[in-house]
Amino acid sequence: MVQNTEELAEIESIIDGRRAALLVQHPLRPRILNLAREPVSATALAGVLGESRQKINYHMRQLRRAGFLRPAGRLRRRGLTEQRYLATARAYVLAPEVAGVASPDLAEHADATSAARLVALAMRMQTEVTAVVQAAAARQRRVAALSISADVRFESAEQRAAFAVALQSALQRVVAEHTAPMNVGDDVAQRGRPYRVLVACHPIPREAALGVIDDSAVPRQPETSHGR
Repeated sequence: MVQNTEELAEIESIIDGRRAALLVQHPLRPRILNLAREPVSATALAGVLGESRQKINYHMRQLRRAGFLRPAGRLRRRGLTEQRYLATARAYVLAPEVAGVASPDLAEHADATSAARLVALAMRMQTEVTAVVQAAAARQRRVAALSISADVRFESAEQRAAFAVALQSALQRVVAEHTAPMNVGDDVAQRGRPYRVLVACHPIPREAALGVIDDSAVPRQPETSHGR
């Protein structure tokens, strides 16, 4: 029986270092998983990727043994029966745990203006969000989350500092007006689910800044029309 592509997890976090190494060991393997979001055979992949069936078969066996691919039914084609496979998720991320004790420790970076602290916070967010997503997927539920992104430009350090103060003040006001107090020991079932809010501001790499600017979250000035 062929599995439906809707059964794929949205995202899978790779915690085991050996699985992570196997995935990135050869550039064909991520490409195979990307194409295996729908049931596909080694023969079909070989045609798309321009590689021999034997080579694709080898990499698919490695991915299956590591738990990245699963059987998705057989297909009768030209008198032959081909085994098809399906990826276990639509996307994969390497979890911070892969680096073990070598990964940034949030407790060691208390400076709110430190780039190292921002990286540590981002890693904690990745760990927590992927864990929640995977737990929800196991119960066939969706996760309610919010993400807002905007690109801004500062012409001076003073402007950047003023922006930080205003943003912090606005966040404190929104939290006070629209959330319930966070009390240790609260019964989640009785008090609602706790969420974590992370606000970050970081320089854009030069090559990325030359691309399209993301201003989707920046309020636009209303257009005006001038009569004659």
